[in-house]
Amino acid sequence: MKFGRFGSSKARCGMIPAIAIMGLAMLFAPTVAAEPVALTGVRLIDGIGAKPIEDATVVIDKGRIVSAGPAPKRLPYGTTVRDYRGRIVMPGLISDHSHVGQVRGVTSGTPNYTRENIVAALRAYEAKGVTTVMALGLNGAIFPSIRAEAHAGRLPGADVFGVDRGIGVPDGAPPQSMLKVGPDQLFRPSTPEQAREAIRAMKARGGDMAKLWLDDFGGSVPVKMKPEIYKAAINEAHTQGLRVAAHVHDLEDARAIVLAGADVVAHGVRDKPVDAAFVQLLKSSGTWYIPTLALDEATFIYADRPAWTRTPFVRDALSPELTARFDDPAWRSKTLADPKTAAARKSLAINLRNLKTLYDAGVKIGFGTDSGAAPERIPGVAEHRELVLMVEAGLTPLQAIGVATANAAALLKLDDRGTLTTGRLADLVVLSSDPSESIEDSVTIIETWHRGISSTSVER
Repeated sequence: MKFGRFGSSKARCGMIPAIAIMGLAMLFAPTVAAEPVALTGVRLIDGIGAKPIEDATVVIDKGRIVSAGPAPKRLPYGTTVRDYRGRIVMPGLISDHSHVGQVRGVTSGTPNYTRENIVAALRAYEAKGVTTVMALGLNGAIFPSIRAEAHAGRLPGADVFGVDRGIGVPDGAPPQSMLKVGPDQLFRPSTPEQAREAIRAMKARGGDMAKLWLDDFGGSVPVKMKPEIYKAAINEAHTQGLRVAAHVHDLEDARAIVLAGADVVAHGVRDKPVDAAFVQLLKSSGTWYIPTLALDEATFIYADRPAWTRTPFVRDALSPELTARFDDPAWRSKTLADPKTAAARKSLAINLRNLKTLYDAGVKIGFGTDSGAAPERIPGVAEHRELVLMVEAGLTPLQAIGVATANAAALLKLDDRGTLTTGRLADLVVLSSDPSESIEDSVTIIETWHRGISSTSVER
C-alpha cells in the first residue's frame, strides 16, 4: 500500500484514471466516503473514559476509524487532511431507549407512524450528534424495511435498531389514551400462551429485542401485568434468542422483573431509594439499567423555562406547534399546576440518587431518554439533557460520556461503534467546546460524522 506524507494537504492520487475514481465514489456513496480523511490537531475524547488526548489525529477510511490518537508518521494513500485545531472530537451518542414515528408536532398516535416522519426523526437525532438509536417498541409493519435501509447506509440520519411492537396490558399499560397506537404497533395478551405467540410474532418480523410494560403508570391505569404473563413472555423471548427490556417505575416491580429474567430495566427506579439487595441482584444477574432521567424532567422543564430551553440548539429542534405550546403562558401555568408535575420532580430527584448509587456499585448503566415517545421528549435534545442530569447525579463528564457511547453500544451488543478506536465505525461528533470539562458543552456541535461522512460535506 502506498502512503501520502502527513504534511501534505492531500496525498497524490497517482495514475488512477479519473473515471475510475468517479466510479468508486458512486459505488461507495452514500454509505462511506470515497477516500481517506484525517482530522488533525483535535482534542480527542475516545469514549473509553481515558483522559482526552491533545493534538490528536483521527484517520477515517471506508467509513471506519483507521487510527485515533497521536499523529501517525504516515497516512493512507490519497488521504485528505483537514486541520481541526481547536476542535473537540468524541464518539456519536447512542440511545438505548428512544422511539420513532410516534409524534408529529404536539400529536401522538398511529397517523404519525409514516416513513416520512420516521426518517425526519432519524435526521433530527443525527443533527444533534446521536448516530444510533434503539426504537424500544410501538413499531409498525414498515419498521423492518426502514431498519434494513438504515443499517445499509441507504437512509439519511441515525442508524436504527428496534423492538417490534412490544407487549402491554389489556386495559392497562401503556395507556392507549396517551399513545393512541394501533394493533399493529402493540400486543396486549391476556393469557400466557398469547404472550408467547406475541413474542414469536415479533421475532418473525425481525425485532432486535422484546419490550414489555409492567407498571400501572402511577395508578393511572387499573391493572399491572400479571406475573404469569411476563414470565411466559420472558421465557419465550429467551427461547427465541431475544433479550427483554421492561418498562418500570417502582422498586418492587423492577425487583420482580429482574428476578423473572428481564435483561434490561428500561427506566430508572423512581418511587424510593434502591436497597442493597436490589443492587446486588442487578450485579449478579448482569442486568442493564437505563435511568431515563430526562423523561421526568421533560414533564415540567419547558414550563419552568430555564435559559437553556430558549437557546438555538433547542429552539431549532422544535416544530412550530411545539414552539407555540412552550411559548404559551396558559400552557405553562397549567403544566406547573398539574399534580403530575410535582410527582415528576420527586421522581427525578429519586432517580438521580439511585443512578449514583448503582453506578458507584458497578451496575451496568445504559443510556436512553424515552425520546420521541411524547412531544416534550425531543429527539436529540433529550439526549444532551440526559448527559447534564447524569453529571448532576454525581458522575463526572467523562463518565457520563462513556455511558452514552461505549456503555450504550455494549448494551446493544454492538462492537462496531461507541468508541473512537481502530476498526470502529467513524461515527463521531465535532465540537467547539469541551464537554469533558463542562458537560453543557456537549451541545456545541459543529458537525456530525456518520460512517465517515460529515453532515456538512454532503447533502443528507
